[in-house]
Amino acid sequence: MTDSTPPANGRVFHPTRMLICVILGFTSGLPLFILLNLLQAWMRSEHVDLKAIGLFALLQFPYTWKFLWAPLMDRYAPNLAGWKPGRRRGWMFLTQWLVAGAVALMGTFSPQRDLMTIAALAAALAFFSASLDICLDAYRRELLTDREQGLGTAMHVNAYKVAGLVPGSLALILADHLPWSQVFFITAAFMLPGIVMTLLVKEPEIRGTPPKTLREAVVEPFHEFVTRGGWSQALLVLAFIFLYKLGDSMATSLATSFYLDLGFTKTQIGVVAKATSLWASVAGGIIGGIWLIKLGINRGLWVFGVLQLVSVLGFAWLAETGPVVAGLGGVIAFEAFTAGLGTAAFTAYIARTTDPRYTATQFALFTSLASVPRTFANAGTGYIVDSVGWVPFFLICTALAVPGMLLLPKVAPWGADDENGDPKPGKSAGTVKSTESVEATD
Repeated sequence: MTDSTPPANGRVFHPTRMLICVILGFTSGLPLFILLNLLQAWMRSEHVDLKAIGLFALLQFPYTWKFLWAPLMDRYAPNLAGWKPGRRRGWMFLTQWLVAGAVALMGTFSPQRDLMTIAALAAALAFFSASLDICLDAYRRELLTDREQGLGTAMHVNAYKVAGLVPGSLALILADHLPWSQVFFITAAFMLPGIVMTLLVKEPEIRGTPPKTLREAVVEPFHEFVTRGGWSQALLVLAFIFLYKLGDSMATSLATSFYLDLGFTKTQIGVVAKATSLWASVAGGIIGGIWLIKLGINRGLWVFGVLQLVSVLGFAWLAETGPVVAGLGGVIAFEAFTAGLGTAAFTAYIARTTDPRYTATQFALFTSLASVPRTFANAGTGYIVDSVGWVPFFLICTALAVPGMLLLPKVAPWGADDENGDPKPGKSAGTVKSTESVEATD
């Protein structure tokens, strides 16, 4: 278990650490939204066929399979022309420059003439971005105490979301006035704050010996996780990670289509739904992170999980009431807010469940598993709606949120959190033996 001794200054979190989480969260989110938003807008404005644009979604596979090469990032520390910044900082520095270079280079090609080259660069960007996520998640886990995981994760996730405004808004505005090559170069320059931050922070120091061989880096993360509480407990934790966000994820997977079917106009959806969703989610993440300091991760999973479940019922209510703009704003704001709460607790739980010797590998494995429902379960939601209609669909989503909640007594017992929000020794199933990292900066 991470050392829960309060800092010497008496604060329950360190402001500098929170700032680091904000900057690196922004850095982590930027390349994904370039792939999701900017790349699509660029190709469509250059009259690339919609079918070809759609196929570009397949190039995001590295985000799902990143645990395969995560052991390399646990085992090796890059030697950058004689400079040895450490295991985490070295990979952070290298992958951020690779991301920036891929983005800047991409804009020098033409979608009409060089589509295959752009596809190759997009695949490389996805690989570099997924690799960056591996080392940033590991760094954040080792930087923060258990007590700080909730708020630090919320800061990271919210900065991640806000990063989408650069390729999804600012870059599109610039594209009306500048050549695309300059737009991509300016967008790539937004990686610089993260690069500078990497140079300023210290490598986290943890007790325990990192893997000494590649075999140990590959085998031991899985061996440690299974032997920690036995196969039955390991399977319960994995099932919980898979199920906790399943109902909420499925309920929002066809949100835009749902709003259109109800009769809302595209303008109403754009103004009310999209804007409300972003800022309610950000508010939920921040409030959830602050609340977790007092509640603790375990209690947060219980309270926020119930609120998540109730929020899905709001969509069923909206399907019954019809296209009322106030109802649309209220339902979306509540769902996004509770989703932000749940994400703060859920990601903090995943972070706490990792062993600091193998943070990169275990964190990548857990987050990959958590993304499976979004990738595969959501693929069948259209068939469900077509068969039963919207109201029964949302009731099904609500029911699918229940199994994850039923696992909480086994994986995150309510009584395992003390008054300071840290799990008591030997009581939290998801807790591992680790130690508090040292200060990140001078």
